[in-house]
Amino acid sequence: MQVSVETTSNIERRMTIGVPAQEIDQAVQKRLQETARTVRLNGFRPGKVPMSVVKRRFGDSVRQEVVGEVMRDNYIKALQEQDINPAGWPKFEPKTMEEGKDLEFVATFEVLPEIELGDLSKISVEKLTSEITDKDVDNMIDNLRRQQATMKEVKRKSKNKDVLTIDFKGFIDGEEFEGGAAEGHRLTLGSGQMIPGFEKAIQGGKAGEDMEIEVTFPEDYHNEELAGKPAKFEIKIHKVEEPQLPELDSEFFKKFGIDAEDEAAFREEVKKNMERELKQAISNKVKNDVVDGLVENTELDVPAALVDQEIDRLRQDAVQRFGGQVDFQQLPKEIFEEQAKRRVKTGLLFQEVVKQNDLKADPAKVDEKIQEIASTYEQPEEVVAHFNSNPEQKAQIESSVLEDAVVDHVLAQAKVKEKKVKYEEAVQAGQPQR
Repeated sequence: MQVSVETTSNIERRMTIGVPAQEIDQAVQKRLQETARTVRLNGFRPGKVPMSVVKRRFGDSVRQEVVGEVMRDNYIKALQEQDINPAGWPKFEPKTMEEGKDLEFVATFEVLPEIELGDLSKISVEKLTSEITDKDVDNMIDNLRRQQATMKEVKRKSKNKDVLTIDFKGFIDGEEFEGGAAEGHRLTLGSGQMIPGFEKAIQGGKAGEDMEIEVTFPEDYHNEELAGKPAKFEIKIHKVEEPQLPELDSEFFKKFGIDAEDEAAFREEVKKNMERELKQAISNKVKNDVVDGLVENTELDVPAALVDQEIDRLRQDAVQRFGGQVDFQQLPKEIFEEQAKRRVKTGLLFQEVVKQNDLKADPAKVDEKIQEIASTYEQPEEVVAHFNSNPEQKAQIESSVLEDAVVDHVLAQAKVKEKKVKYEEAVQAGQPQR
């Protein structure tokens, strides 16, 4: 086997491999002999088909099959000999396939980039601190009650938290605009679902009432054609409903998996859940800042093959969120491309930090994280046993702990500034990056 490697870009390689004709022809002959023993053709008994007939009927397809296998096997062997670490599968291009001639083919592929990490001391991280107040717990319990609320139609003027069923039609400069109309739309007043000023303007309206309001789209509105423009809406209120909140009793508590005897015990469990959520949100915010810093401080060529693989994963995740009602191939690759590039770049940078600093997943922290997850279930010991008996599941925890180790390593060198915020702000800021 003869091998030559050409560097065509920072991460692309073009490998030319030559394989002796004898190796190919022997493999083709062996495969044809195997075919002759098993093939059934009209006019011939099984196993008695002349080799000349077998070769005429199957020679080309068998040679293509053998060449494909030889290219794959010799490519893998060449990578090992050349000590090359590829990123993704190559594109094969055979130059010669004729009988009696040496096989020459080209494998074009990408390699993992050489990474030179930027100055970690230039990374800025904002570490949030927050406390959960009694009012925060009250708001959370109120939200839980509203999730279980039943609706009662009322004839009075609408007020905050009421649910209105409305038709609306929007106009800019006297003309209707796309996406500015709906019929039978259910709107909770105070939810912030509509643009600023809309909900406040119709609050006080009653069922059967027609209204006209004027509002202005925000300057940073996602549709640039509407951003900053004043609009008029014609609104018809069909129905006003008032949420009927359930009582705080044992039946209500059980709907959220909490076995509490009274409201005080329920509040305590709710607060514990909020504390877990807050801790995770603060951790997510720190990790997001670390990722942003690494990405912004390091120049890196991202292999397209890895990006394509990540796009497919993102598309499959999206299909699952849609309930499996769409083929992931129907989702345009372009809408996932930037997210996929960032994910791949983040993964490569984290791997480099691990490699350069010989970081490991601390077994004690792995056990601690498993115990933390298990504590949220009714039978924690079963959850612990599940992780310990499922290597793939446990590997995910180990990967998470290793990511935490990377974050801690970067934090030790980065510029960290603490900022005290309210609970809701911390939770919102700590949404994990997709």
